[in-house]
Amino acid sequence: MEGFTRWISDLGEQFSYAFLENRRYMAYLEGFKMTLLISLAAVVIGVVVGVILALFKYTGSRNKKLRFLSVIANIYLTIFRGTPVYVQLLIIYYVIFSPLPVPATVAGFLCFGLNSGAYVAEIIRAGIEAVDKGQTEAGRSLGLTSGQTMALIVMPQAIRNILPALGNEFITLIKETAIIGNIGVLDVTKVGQNIGVSNFSYLMPLLLVAVMYLIVVVILSKLLAMFERRLARSDRR
Repeated sequence: MEGFTRWISDLGEQFSYAFLENRRYMAYLEGFKMTLLISLAAVVIGVVVGVILALFKYTGSRNKKLRFLSVIANIYLTIFRGTPVYVQLLIIYYVIFSPLPVPATVAGFLCFGLNSGAYVAEIIRAGIEAVDKGQTEAGRSLGLTSGQTMALIVMPQAIRNILPALGNEFITLIKETAIIGNIGVLDVTKVGQNIGVSNFSYLMPLLLVAVMYLIVVVILSKLLAMFERRLARSDRR
């Protein structure tokens, strides 16, 4: 019993040092703000890149003259889906951007955005192909060009179908950014590591970081589930 009491007391002291002393909780909040900022910037880049790649694959598969677009998209997808995002991060920051005065934060959200774009592309492509072909034929019969039909009829329906999947991609992206501290960005994981180094006790700082990630992911997952239920109800009407 005495040992258990001492263990609880030790955990309390670790929590006080890792979170309360010298207002260290502010460092965690600032670090998590950086994590969310990078994730948001990356998801915007990922959606833009994903739309372009999905259109490349869709167009190239239906037009022999433009098949090279599908080849370009497939090469991109193979590279970014077939290599670890951590290796991509190191190459982009230490190799590609090494001669340039590019902040590590910019290199980070570019890397995560380009990587996410490869996965978003497949989500969007699946969403486009899920739209009934009769919608495309109806658009063409109304005198719309292929581009107009895609932009005005197909894409709005595809985006509606893939929003839940894009939400899951954003949640995944938040967790993936935990490695960005390896190029010097002070995200929440790096903050936890730095506090752990200061007294050679990593348990409580990293546990606090894990709890912060868990809370945000659970909240976002609940919101996404609510959104999916609302979409399902609107589809039944």
